[in-house]
Amino acid sequence: MALTTQQKSKVLEKVRVHDKDTGSSEAQIALFSKEIEALSKHLKKHQKDNSSRLGLLKMVAKRKRLMDFLKRNNPKRHSALVKKLEL
Repeated sequence: MALTTQQKSKVLEKVRVHDKDTGSSEAQIALFSKEIEALSKHLKKHQKDNSSRLGLLKMVAKRKRLMDFLKRNNPKRHSALVKKLEL
């Protein structure tokens, strides 16, 4: 269920701040969004997979914290990211 290296690089191409960016808030939020999307599809097929559901809830909470951090510190980058990721 984890993202492959190619999937991660595609996601990061859209939101990179610089060439080797993997740790910025934007990059982390984009990766969490892609993983949340994949896990949501999995849970539609497997409704009783509670351990995956717990992981999904933790990812959503962590993405929200990162979004709040980005909104506090740099509102322009936050709004641009929301448009890029269509959140």
